[in-house]
Amino acid sequence: MGIAGAHAFCPSSCTCDDDTLVVSCLDANLDVIPITLNPSIQRLVLRDNKVKTVDAAFQFYGELQFVDLSYNHLVSIPTKSFESQKKLVELHLNHNKISAVTNKTFEGLRRLTVLSLRGNFLEDLPDKLFNTLPQLEELNLGQNRINRIDSTAFLGLTSLRLLYLDDNQLRVVPTPCFPVLGSLAELHVGLNAFTVLPDDSFKGLNRLSVLNLSGAGLFNISDHAFRGLSGLRNLVLSGNRLTQVPTKQLGILTRLEELYIGQNDFSELKVNAFKGLINLRKLDITGASLMDHIEKGALSDNMNLETLILSSNKRLASLEEGALTGLPNLRHLTLRNNAFTTFPESLVAWPELRKLDVSENPLHCGCSLVWLKELLVSRNASQVLCSTPTNLKDKSLKTVTRDELGCAVHSPWQNAIIGGACGTVFALAALLLVLMYRYWRPVQVALKDYKWNKRAISRKEHEYQKTFSDDEVPNYIMPQQTLKPIPVTEL
Repeated sequence: MGIAGAHAFCPSSCTCDDDTLVVSCLDANLDVIPITLNPSIQRLVLRDNKVKTVDAAFQFYGELQFVDLSYNHLVSIPTKSFESQKKLVELHLNHNKISAVTNKTFEGLRRLTVLSLRGNFLEDLPDKLFNTLPQLEELNLGQNRINRIDSTAFLGLTSLRLLYLDDNQLRVVPTPCFPVLGSLAELHVGLNAFTVLPDDSFKGLNRLSVLNLSGAGLFNISDHAFRGLSGLRNLVLSGNRLTQVPTKQLGILTRLEELYIGQNDFSELKVNAFKGLINLRKLDITGASLMDHIEKGALSDNMNLETLILSSNKRLASLEEGALTGLPNLRHLTLRNNAFTTFPESLVAWPELRKLDVSENPLHCGCSLVWLKELLVSRNASQVLCSTPTNLKDKSLKTVTRDELGCAVHSPWQNAIIGGACGTVFALAALLLVLMYRYWRPVQVALKDYKWNKRAISRKEHEYQKTFSDDEVPNYIMPQQTLKPIPVTEL
């Protein structure tokens, strides 16, 4: 039967295709599951409707592999409702009003690999709840009201790799139910109310590679809370109430590659804050509202770090010199939306970065940032605006001129002349110092002799010199003589 034939049995508000064997009824205002669909359909999507129960209609669709009944009005699921779905692989029942399920609810779903009950009203997970689902690999129970989990609730889930228990009402980590989950690779238990992680909280989860504890209300992490998680690669601790970085507790996670630890209450990163995390490649500290100090050597044990994100830390105005040194593999750096007014050129090896974001900081654009301007221009990097001085407020640092930054501008030949002149002055000064050092002693002796002789002459002149007053000046007037006339001889 072609598409046209399929439409004869398809509700007008649905899309049915016999070629792909897919039926989609999105927001179709349905209150029951249609029974007139092609019995060979493999994919049924009934999202955003008003279906209140899973009835006998499902027995007509034994070839189904994918079912999505999310965002309906389901309150309960009768026993063995899916008994005919021997080939079903994925079942999505998200955001309904289901308040309880039993170990008979999913009977018959031997091939099911994905089950999602996210966003319902579940409060309790009874014993052996999922033991009829031996092939299940992903189980999503997030956004419910779960406050109790029986120690055998997950018995039989030997293939489970992803488990979501986030956003529930758990007050303690459900450690007793973990040992049967030997294949688990990802565990999401954030947005609960744990407050404390005791020792061996995740005992039995030897293959765990991803652990999400964001928003779990943690004030304290015991020294051996993560014991047994030797293969952990990704850890999320953001959104808790930690007053200091749990350096010792994290130190045993030697294979950890990604750590998210923002939105906590610590005020500083001390030396070797992440000691032992020698394989750490990504560190994200976003929204640490109290952090105002990062010490020199804080990341000295993390030489393999490739990505560093320090973002939205409103008190972080500066980094101690050497805080980011010793990171030869750093390629992605985000310093966005902090309180930085400037960045020292010696902070990191800026030219080696592949990605750089320093936007949304209250930068004071002066000559000390001309290097950053040139770097941003060469990289065509994100928009970086000046905050001060007033005449440059909200101007892009990339477009501000050197004159506006208060830098003297010299052409290459001017720089050469200035450099040559400076070199000449320094050379002459050096020569003068050498000459003074070499001839200082003879000059000193000569000057001494000169001063001595001058003093002696001065004494002698003083001794023989006599001064006369006007009255004592002698009168040397010669007597006048009468001139006799010369006789004239007459001829």
